[in-house]
Amino acid sequence: MRALRSWSSAWTATDLFAPRYLALILIATAPALASETFTVVAVGDIMLGTDYPVPRLPANDGKDYLAEVAPVLRAADVTFGNLEGVLADGGEPRKTCKTASACYLFRSPARYAAHLKAAGFDILSLANNHARDFGEEGRSLTMSVLDSSGIRHSGRRGDIASWEQGGKRWAMIAFSPTLKSHLLNDIPAAQRWVAQLVAHHDIVIVSFHGGIEGNDASRLPFAEEFYFGETRGEVVRFARTMVEAGADLVLGHGPHVVRAMELYERRLIAYSLGNFATAEGISVNGASGHAPILQVTIAGGGEFLEGRLYSAIQRRPAGLGWDPDDQAANAIRRLTIETFGPRMFAFDAEGRFRPHAAKAD
Repeated sequence: MRALRSWSSAWTATDLFAPRYLALILIATAPALASETFTVVAVGDIMLGTDYPVPRLPANDGKDYLAEVAPVLRAADVTFGNLEGVLADGGEPRKTCKTASACYLFRSPARYAAHLKAAGFDILSLANNHARDFGEEGRSLTMSVLDSSGIRHSGRRGDIASWEQGGKRWAMIAFSPTLKSHLLNDIPAAQRWVAQLVAHHDIVIVSFHGGIEGNDASRLPFAEEFYFGETRGEVVRFARTMVEAGADLVLGHGPHVVRAMELYERRLIAYSLGNFATAEGISVNGASGHAPILQVTIAGGGEFLEGRLYSAIQRRPAGLGWDPDDQAANAIRRLTIETFGPRMFAFDAEGRFRPHAAKAD
């Protein structure tokens, strides 16, 4: 538990038997009360349409794109996603596209922040390879738009979300291997960032954008990954180190497809949540169109208690809908079992999962 993890380095063997510390141990190791649990909902990449270099916006200006799945997003205490591109009504792009049909620069209208807020998003990552499509100025515009909409964010180095909720101090910090972000590939620095947050917060969420991309990127390599000659991080070592530093929940995205989940030191790591709502400009063919929604219940001390996987699917131009074939949840379950074995989690037919009895200790 966080209390024990935070204080253990300061204790001596003699201290552990002092009455004041015995009391703290009893409090810290008591079962979590039902009233001291929180639900976090997390999704992967979001890009609701772009107006650059030509308008490629969803039907009804995107107002209905998230409507079918929004009740699940709004029901959580905290709802998270990774925002690809910028939210702005202007700005100069970072690079020039040769043709409009193959232009991977994303700028959604600033008014689309209202769609995200209405759907239930509380916090977004701005640490990814499209956050600076319009330069650092574009990320600044996005931050301002989100601030005005009441959506927290993290991404640029030093930009960390910190807030109070349910009697707890929360923080979220986002990492990627991209310029001027908290760097995914500088694990010692990331470890220091998280340790500093743990010292002043009760629950710390870490987001990372890393790993290779594409429909064949679903398997964890347990090594550093490279894409077009650029490092995309060593995501397993990164995620586990963040938990060791005190992070309570680690949420990955970047490959555009799902990857396995892991229970590590009683904390949940989701290695990739794939795409979620990418209306235009990003492929939704095959597994790239699967849109998982991860719902996690954690104790007040950050320990993972239980989770549920919902399977949405991207339908162009209609928007997100529920997948009757449950493809996203099935893929995450299969990859988790193949990667970490059948005794990591106990899954049921409804997408719920808990720590396997053999892993409870």
